[in-house]
Amino acid sequence: MERDFPEQFIWGSATASYQVEGGAHEDGKGPSVWTEFEKLPGAILENVTGDVASNQYHCWPEDVRLMKQAGMNAYRFSLAWSRIMPEGKGAVNPKGLDYYKRLCDALLGNGIEPYVTLYHWDLPLALQKEYGGWESRETVRYFGEYAACAAEALGSRVRHYFTTNEFLGCTDQGYANGLIAPGLRLSNKRRNQVRHHILVAHGTAMQVLRSAVPDAKVGIAENPIFMIPMMDRPEDVEAAKQAFRETNAHFLTAVMEGGYPDCYLEKEKDDAPEVADGDFKLISAPMDFLGLNIYHGRMVRHAPDEPDKYKVYTEYRDDASVLFQPAAMYWGCRLVQELWHPKELVISENGLSGNDRPEPDGKIYDLHRIKYMREYLTQLSRAVREGIPVKGYFHWSLLDNLEWCSGFRPRFGLIFVNYLTSERIPKQSYHWYSDLIRTGRVS
Repeated sequence: MERDFPEQFIWGSATASYQVEGGAHEDGKGPSVWTEFEKLPGAILENVTGDVASNQYHCWPEDVRLMKQAGMNAYRFSLAWSRIMPEGKGAVNPKGLDYYKRLCDALLGNGIEPYVTLYHWDLPLALQKEYGGWESRETVRYFGEYAACAAEALGSRVRHYFTTNEFLGCTDQGYANGLIAPGLRLSNKRRNQVRHHILVAHGTAMQVLRSAVPDAKVGIAENPIFMIPMMDRPEDVEAAKQAFRETNAHFLTAVMEGGYPDCYLEKEKDDAPEVADGDFKLISAPMDFLGLNIYHGRMVRHAPDEPDKYKVYTEYRDDASVLFQPAAMYWGCRLVQELWHPKELVISENGLSGNDRPEPDGKIYDLHRIKYMREYLTQLSRAVREGIPVKGYFHWSLLDNLEWCSGFRPRFGLIFVNYLTSERIPKQSYHWYSDLIRTGRVS
């Protein structure tokens, strides 16, 4: 039977340290900006905290067993910077490194490749208090030291690194919109400098990893605003490509092209960030792969009468149409490939939340997630068939987890977590995914 995906395709799932680990005050872990943010009344829905979260810090052996049982051959997870370096710099916490060594060893022993994210939004609190976090180049420098420490400790265990996850979450959501930690509302000028510093942090980590683990592959996990041409005709495709490049000018385009496009600098004017000599040499260093976090997209059409010659549609009749845009999977991969020709692409995140609960028979029938995965992965198989170099897919998420400021209500996991007991129950989507991994076919 013909496969939709090649046998060597990477099939995995993804998590982030603050969202799943717990063990927030154990074994020498230092506080992060989330430890402080979660104390603010109403900052996180129902005032929950990450003290326990999904309790992966203690339940990781079962989680590895469930990954193997499903047939996954990769696991994307992030390191908690303050678990490794409690103050974000200086002294290293051996117990923190030992935790990640044990996890990696267990993964490798079960045929699961570790894909490590160095930074997924949980900055050590000490760096925020002393330097203003990503407002300062000092934090960028210490990020490089942390990257070197992690790479040296994990050594040959880890052959794939994401430097950062989602530039927008690292910057705007925490430093301008106040939605996530550290919960600030900076001016446009200061926000843009934070944006620039996280790009330099990515480049700094790239340079460090190239030196420390020259055989490892390095990239980013980014969630640009994806564009979908209204019709598959040349003028709409070109409009979508132009809109994608310009809308993401300050992040992905800057990384891939080695500078800020004129459209971004003209828009920001005096608020444009200060760029030091050599910054873009770091920022634009060639990556081994590009990770795309794909959830939804926006329709675009060629519009000769518009100033930019295209029109982006951002208004929808209902929220479901915003969340369910399977074509974003195909067009996201295709437009990125046509614009910049990265060596490899991986889908570093893709998933859907729900109010999942066990039925009387003890099972969890998350049919909405199966429908979602079927539609999106059908679009991904189209990209693979057309020769776009997509090498893997990481479902978000392995586990139900603490969904940042939305608390524990949204459940994204293939595996249900009882937050009171830490019990794990694989959902029907977990079994559907396992069948896909086994057969290579979207059923």
